Amino acid sequence: MYLIRTVETSLLDLFGRGAITGTVHTCIGQEACAVGVVAAFDKQRDVLFSNHRPHGHYIAYCDDVEGLIAEIMGKKSGVCGGTGGSQHLHKHNLYTNGIQGGIVPNAVGAALAAKRLGTGAISVVFVGDGTMGQGIVYESLNVASLWSLPVLFVLEDNGYAQTTPKHLAHAGRLADRARAFNVDVRAVAAGDVFVVHAAAAEAVKQVREAQR
Repeated sequence: MYLIRTVETSLLDLFGRGAITGTVHTCIGQEACAVGVVAAFDKQRDVLFSNHRPHGHYIAYCDDVEGLIAEIMGKKSGVCGGTGGSQHLHKHNLYTNGIQGGIVPNAVGAALAAKRLGTGAISVVFVGDGTMGQGIVYESLNVASLWSLPVLFVLEDNGYAQTTPKHLAHAGRLADRARAFNVDVRAVAAGDVFVVHAAAAEAVKQVREAQR
């Protein structure tokens, strides 16, 4: 967690000095969620899908700070040869996408493939509360539930979508939206890595065993 925070604050410093082309979305304050969840699944076969704040997930999954920073700096030594930047990363079974909600159907598709092939793998996809305003998220929840696919949806609710408070963008409780698709929901205190890990491990076990 400390490593993730240190990398993120360093990237903000580089961005502030104009050393990074484009933009940088950090996960400061959400480190426990990244570490707790990633430590709960099987990195060898499960597939992780992240969003426009992927640095913490990447570090927790890949343990490759050098490749990440080089990528964000646009260097050929970066994990994607310097072409993916801050938001579009790929290594092993990790995929990220900067488009709000754009990665969610990919996670559902990977879960469908895993189920048809009988690999026992699951998909783990991270979204923020702001992304819950995207229709593709609900289409994905519907298909995942309807077809009983092994997907773990992780909602990192930090209360804001960029500068918009959640209460100005979303009516009702976000958890209830998932329940409407007959999806089991667990809410935990995201600041405690041990609580997050325990809940994530239980959820991963349930998704893998039930294959939904």
